Amino acid sequence: MKAISTTLKAYTLSLILFAGSACAQGQALSQSSATQPQAQEVTNTIIAANIATNAYKPGINRVTFQSKGEKMVGNLYLPANYKAGDKLPVVIVTGAWMTIKEQMPATYAQKLSEQGFAAFTFDFRTFGESGGKVRGFESATEKIADIKNAVSFLQTVNAVDGNKIAGLGICASAGYMTTVAAEDSRIKSLITVAPWIHDSAIVNTVYGGEKAVQDKIKLGENARKKFEQTGKAEVVPAASKTNPKAPMYGEIPYYLDTQRGAIPQWSNEFAVMSWSEWLTFNPMTQAKNIKVTTLFIHSKKAAIPEGSSQFFSAIPTKNKNFVWLENATQFDFYDQEAIVNRAVSETVKHLQNSL
Repeated sequence: MKAISTTLKAYTLSLILFAGSACAQGQALSQSSATQPQAQEVTNTIIAANIATNAYKPGINRVTFQSKGEKMVGNLYLPANYKAGDKLPVVIVTGAWMTIKEQMPATYAQKLSEQGFAAFTFDFRTFGESGGKVRGFESATEKIADIKNAVSFLQTVNAVDGNKIAGLGICASAGYMTTVAAEDSRIKSLITVAPWIHDSAIVNTVYGGEKAVQDKIKLGENARKKFEQTGKAEVVPAASKTNPKAPMYGEIPYYLDTQRGAIPQWSNEFAVMSWSEWLTFNPMTQAKNIKVTTLFIHSKKAAIPEGSSQFFSAIPTKNKNFVWLENATQFDFYDQEAIVNRAVSETVKHLQNSL
């Protein structure tokens, strides 16, 4: 742990430039240097598609399903040569923190469908078109439950093979997807792209030290108490050049660029009560429980590569592979054609051997 903390110190100065940011901090860093299913979580899920039986078509199919009583909206991508009766292997694609299905998940889902796979993206509760009272609530617990309920939904879809479901998590959702893979045996293959995986030591280094982290945790706890008392949630911009309360504050590539991530569908919201969950979430302990074939794709110039290396080393299966791409920054993995294509190519090879 001490060695990891020491290594990370070299990154701290760049990360502090965007104090409070997570994936955005990793980008600043890169620019400056570089089991069984949890039945109780899905038992009460009511599954419903808004597409009639055998009505799925090639391209993007809009669907709805339920997660913990909230309506979820997703997109099922099917290859151009899909025909009724086909049952395809499917990849659930989830994106960076605070993002929606039309951002980086859509980029990867489209490319995977072009390679013959079904791909599924959806808005987590409190984001995008999905339900949820507290908008922009970055909750690891709830997002993990949403992924499991997405798996349950896909097992009802006649266009996919419910026994061939893979999970691909990008950036922050890599921590959520790895947890699902460790806990839910219905996930048969695991991929992470530019994974942001942290523990308490990494959190303390990235966010300015233990005291600064505890202050943010307290901020989140107070915001939650206020919401419970008043029914009103404190929400700040997810990314901002001018508001220092934003978790991604400063000159943030991708999220503030209307030609990249700042699309009209994205509301750019962050519930302050998210801090307490985000900063205490530690997926590292789940590595030992992963038994499926696993692929990690990252870059030394992207966000906290030490975290993903630590996690990967603790995965006990021998059926694992770590692909390092050279000179790729965190945000490059989101939408830059050459980097995305390389990541998708590696993913396709992995899926062909694991599903």
